[in-house]
Amino acid sequence: MPLTTSWQSWAEVLSADAITALGHRLGYGFSEPGPLLLALTHRSWCAETGHAASNERLEFLGDAVLGVIVTDHLFTSHPEMPEGLLAKVRSAVVSEPTLAKVAADLGIGPALRLGKGEDASGGRSKASILSDALEAIIGAVFVDGGIDAARELVLGLFEAPIAAAAEEPGDGDFKSQLQELTAQRFSAAPVYELGAEGPDHEKRFFARVSVDGNVIGEGEGRSKKGAEQAAAHAALDHLSTVTVPNHESGQHDA
Repeated sequence: MPLTTSWQSWAEVLSADAITALGHRLGYGFSEPGPLLLALTHRSWCAETGHAASNERLEFLGDAVLGVIVTDHLFTSHPEMPEGLLAKVRSAVVSEPTLAKVAADLGIGPALRLGKGEDASGGRSKASILSDALEAIIGAVFVDGGIDAARELVLGLFEAPIAAAAEEPGDGDFKSQLQELTAQRFSAAPVYELGAEGPDHEKRFFARVSVDGNVIGEGEGRSKKGAEQAAAHAALDHLSTVTVPNHESGQHDA
């Protein structure tokens, strides 16, 4: 199906307004709407409609483009920063939680092309789907406008996350933060359980973290480490809302 035709169909059926608004917020004008439409197309929509193309190839490209742009920016902007810290900052900036937050702030969720089942299960707010779509959009901008356009987009969207991560490079390591917090609060270490689904070339990993048998966070990612980081991030958010336990009584409020 021609990209323009699929764009017209999608606009008629679902959220033309959301896509238009997203385009304005991106601050980039595509030469034609096809690349943005493709970037918003989740594989669940393809499975239900019989369309062959999803955003996965653009996501693959966008992931690489994002990494190069962030790496180059950090290398140029922070000549004093050693390699180890550069790697930590980059990891924090391109992590799934950071990408998902940027995507949510952009309003990508309402513009996504999802299958009915994925939509009904809350797919528009899933961190993995949002982060993948944002990477696909970055890939689409690169294809449509080249590296300069992609750089302008990335540095505009990620200005705050880059600044925050560079100021406190350790903040992106949620597992280390959780390890320290649970040691202080519960005198116990977090325990992670891992699962996976999907074929080898597009496997998703799922992690659950618990303390003393109490589940305090769950997350998913494209790697085991990514899933554990996402679970640790969720656990930190959860623990920020609960009362600090009384160590003398031995009670844990997890």
